[in-house]
Amino acid sequence: MNTKQIDYILELAQTLNFNRAAENLFISQPTLTYQIKEVEKELNFKIFERTGKSVSLTPAGGQFCSALRSIKDELKNAIELGQNFSRKYSDDITIGIPTRSCIYFLPQAIKEFSKIYPEISITPIFNGFYRPEEFLKGNQDIFFTFGNEMKHVPDTKCFHLYESHIYLITKKDDELAQKDIVKVEDLKSRTLMVGGGSPPELKRLQQKVINTVNVEYFNSLNHETTLTNIASDKGICLTPGFFNDFSEEFAWTPIETDEHFDCKLCIHVNDKRECVKDFIKILQNIYSEKAKQYKL
Repeated sequence: MNTKQIDYILELAQTLNFNRAAENLFISQPTLTYQIKEVEKELNFKIFERTGKSVSLTPAGGQFCSALRSIKDELKNAIELGQNFSRKYSDDITIGIPTRSCIYFLPQAIKEFSKIYPEISITPIFNGFYRPEEFLKGNQDIFFTFGNEMKHVPDTKCFHLYESHIYLITKKDDELAQKDIVKVEDLKSRTLMVGGGSPPELKRLQQKVINTVNVEYFNSLNHETTLTNIASDKGICLTPGFFNDFSEEFAWTPIETDEHFDCKLCIHVNDKRECVKDFIKILQNIYSEKAKQYKL
């Protein structure tokens, strides 16, 4: 089945009339009929049911056309991206990031990189936490990680980017927001939101708070839900600095703990491109300058 045949199927599914579909496609009705039969023969199931002059989608045909529309949209996007890329760039570096805030200074790094390598693009891919699958398949050139997550993965090399600490997030008018640093006992009688896929370092601190002081706690599905709950006066939370988007909507106060996250960038050892290493160096230099200024 080719792209023209996809267009033929979707147009007929839309009009449910061979003559009208053929007119819209600027082909003859016999040509359309022949092409539909060829596809159905190839697929080994009927897409359309013909009764006299009327046409309807079979149940299988309905499901098939729904999937085809998604495929066509994805193909269109892929073609447009390819056209954009071919006009300006000769190479591309993809970087897998859980969320935008994890590499907050990525735009600055891209700007600096483009001055040195104007012919190479940087493409961020936001893939959620703990999902290195696409990187391991070779579909991403650089992968953001932390701790020992990638320590035992063969044929990869990691570079330190920055050290991320744990903060207490509250509303700005909360009395805890006035402290320079919060201690575990300061959270007594508060409601602490936990869960949402917390990494081990954060879980250990959460458990320490729960075991040490009298706190209420409840599970929050994800970081965005947690922030909504904080804004609604439902509680407070502990979170890594790499979630900080510096919007200043909430107060981020350091908490007294030895727990932290070693944030890293991983590459494939067989990727010998100097531009990849140069891009990582640019990011490292930016973060070495920004680490003292920003709460990471």
